[in-house]
Amino acid sequence: MSLTLLRHAPLSKEYHRRYIGHTDLSIDSELFTPIILPHTYDLVYSSDLCRCTQSLEALGYSDFKTDERLREVAFKKDFEGKSFEEIAQTESYDPRFLESQEHWHTFICEETIEDFRGRIQSFLEELSPKQNILVCSHAGTIREILSLLKSEPKGLGYLEYTIVTVK
Repeated sequence: MSLTLLRHAPLSKEYHRRYIGHTDLSIDSELFTPIILPHTYDLVYSSDLCRCTQSLEALGYSDFKTDERLREVAFKKDFEGKSFEEIAQTESYDPRFLESQEHWHTFICEETIEDFRGRIQSFLEELSPKQNILVCSHAGTIREILSLLKSEPKGLGYLEYTIVTVK
């Protein structure tokens, strides 16, 4: 299987470099720069949040399946929409949370790391191994997909993609 993982198009600049999880925000059409993806796809999947579905539609895809398992991780309400600098100013912040991904996840996320990984793993297990698949999702979700597939995690910018061959 060839899996193309595409990060959604940019949000308004006011939301850049902020923790945006399940908040359903639209893409900023003024910041949208069309890209050409390198393949045709047998199946196209998207997070159900509009920043992903709007990205695919803006790229000319209309026949795709939405799946809420492809959402970004659910951040705690106190941290959703905040920048790292704002979070670091909270009373509950401790720099030791940055010592591991698990500590940081537990501190900032409503959803446990096991639940996050579990929903993504369940999505991956349902994919057909003989197809060329495009997935439009979120930075954290794409990093976790790459980790679960034992591929080098990458930080992708808006509308950047990576391709993974899964055996």
